Amino acid sequence: MWQYEKKLQYPVKIKNPNPKYAQIIISQYGGPDGELGASMRYLTQRYSMPFDDAKAALTDIGTEELAHLEMICAMVHQLTRNLTPEEIKKSGFDKYFVDHTAAVYPIAASSLPWRAEYIQAKGDILADLHEDLAADATTAKEQPAFQKARKPLI
Repeated sequence: MWQYEKKLQYPVKIKNPNPKYAQIIISQYGGPDGELGASMRYLTQRYSMPFDDAKAALTDIGTEELAHLEMICAMVHQLTRNLTPEEIKKSGFDKYFVDHTAAVYPIAASSLPWRAEYIQAKGDILADLHEDLAADATTAKEQPAFQKARKPLI
């Protein structure tokens, strides 16, 4: 099956909490193109894949997405730990905090909780792989703009 090392693929060490950044990054966890949906998409589609090599690739990719999920959770946790009530209210994080406190909950930046409809599994090889490519292309396209717009977290 898998061999799990109890460490993040890439260490996350955020020194300064920032609930504004957490509200943006949480979409990479539970948003429509986030890591939770991606991991479930690949790990679900593998079962209807008729070719062993393709099935193995989808399993590997889905597992990799779980590692990304773990890193995103670490980021959100570190960005929201030890916040004062004033910081929570001032940042607008209070709406999230009321329901989830500082727990990492699969939700989009728009405040919509993660939904199973974010994943697609049609059982048609071309449709499923096209969905995977489209979802990854959307995420990759949005990343550079986000990178330019933000200040370093650390």
